[in-house]
Amino acid sequence: MGHLLMVESWVGAMSRLLPRAITEAGHTFTFLTRDLQHYLRSAPEGAEHPLLGARHVLTADTNDVPALLPHVADLHAVLRFDGVLSSCDYYLPAVAGIAEHLGLPGPSARSVTTACRKDRTRRALEAAGLPGPRFAVCDGFPAAAVAAQEVGYPLVFKPVDLCAGMFVRRIDDEAQLAEAHRAVDAFPVNARGQLRSPAVLLEELLDGPEVSVETVSFGGVTRAVGVTDKSVGGAPAFIETGHMFPAGLGSQETAAAVDTALAAVAGLGLDQVVAHTEIKLTTAGPRVVEVNPRPAGNRITELVRHVTGIDLAGACVDLALGREPDLATRATGVRSAAIGFLLPGEDGVLEGYEVGQRRPDGLSEVVEVVEVVEDSEDKRVAVPGGASEGGHGEALDDAHGVAPDGVSGDVRGRGLGYAGPVTPAGEAATEEQSGVAGLEALPGVLEVRLAEPGVRVRAAGDNNGYLGHIMAADTEGGGARDRVAELLATVRPRVAAR
Repeated sequence: MGHLLMVESWVGAMSRLLPRAITEAGHTFTFLTRDLQHYLRSAPEGAEHPLLGARHVLTADTNDVPALLPHVADLHAVLRFDGVLSSCDYYLPAVAGIAEHLGLPGPSARSVTTACRKDRTRRALEAAGLPGPRFAVCDGFPAAAVAAQEVGYPLVFKPVDLCAGMFVRRIDDEAQLAEAHRAVDAFPVNARGQLRSPAVLLEELLDGPEVSVETVSFGGVTRAVGVTDKSVGGAPAFIETGHMFPAGLGSQETAAAVDTALAAVAGLGLDQVVAHTEIKLTTAGPRVVEVNPRPAGNRITELVRHVTGIDLAGACVDLALGREPDLATRATGVRSAAIGFLLPGEDGVLEGYEVGQRRPDGLSEVVEVVEVVEDSEDKRVAVPGGASEGGHGEALDDAHGVAPDGVSGDVRGRGLGYAGPVTPAGEAATEEQSGVAGLEALPGVLEVRLAEPGVRVRAAGDNNGYLGHIMAADTEGGGARDRVAELLATVRPRVAAR
């Protein structure tokens, strides 16, 4: 069987799903990292992080690509790798470069580098003839203030090389534009110690709902596995508050989204990848938001697996080995699967949760549930153990307790999975309601993961601020999203302002 080199990882869901896919297929992997403590901090107390179950765990400066290439070649001469992969966006270009350097399977480094930069993606798609929003790439506030007049307010402000919606904001005027610049300028280095570009992307604000298309490319042919709904809230930020697979679209909308994603993947020259392409369904037609050359985060891959039986993490492993993935659908008994995220609405310390009947308004001042709807970690709040970072997809890489990419599937402890008492307001906990088991035992529920009390939280401003999630399925139709919203509306976190 194969021996893979894994270069870094998110520490959220994909840090578990990829090792699982590798080992279940009978392969082994070597894990290469610049900071082993980054992963040790994220492991539940008394347990070893799944990444550390690798055949070899090695350290090297994975941020210095020119030095990394000959170093990995030396390792390859001894350990003999059959493929190379990563789930972390910040290392995808390096991984593609390593594969090229070693003559191993994988996408071209040029196409991956383009896809991992929002400004280069926008220019490449424009050159390929895909319709898109008006946009401008600017270096510094003075240039952006001029360009904003041409793009037109309201617009969307995006750093070109960060993940998880970090510092992405709706901008309505020049004062907000200046404020957005000040915020991102104070964050010159990402969570992995990489100096980020000062450039920002200004884009026309697009109307309509957002979806994502999950695709797999092999041998020059790209196949769509399906389309996922996305719910977005937290204005002026764009926080993903939930997803449902498959999307509740008509056949024409679905086909239009798929065709647009296929054209975007082709326009970027991507092949040998699992891709997650985000698309706005505007009144003028589908428009690409971004193309991610890796499996979707936020446990979307698990939604796909519950409905279709297709394992996109496994497909990623197959592609790294140069093998055609098995994309045959299987009967699972699930017609739709959805996930919804619990968001903090204020700063403070999480003291616990109350679970009871749905409130009359269906919401609370602390929980946001939006009706409609992978791998960052640039987190900027304190978490248990004193870690404080700034990125996507890792519960020490990203959330105020639970990782987005995130939401850390099977992990408990250290703020990753809450197993303490969950009680209705003003009532003693019953046996059924004690712990997350009370919610997990309800019909249709697939997963409940909540951050542990004691975590310091901030009001969510990006996809790194989740307190946890609920995942549910519908065996009869497209009702999974409604089921998740109903359940989330009964969970109220207690946050003390201190």
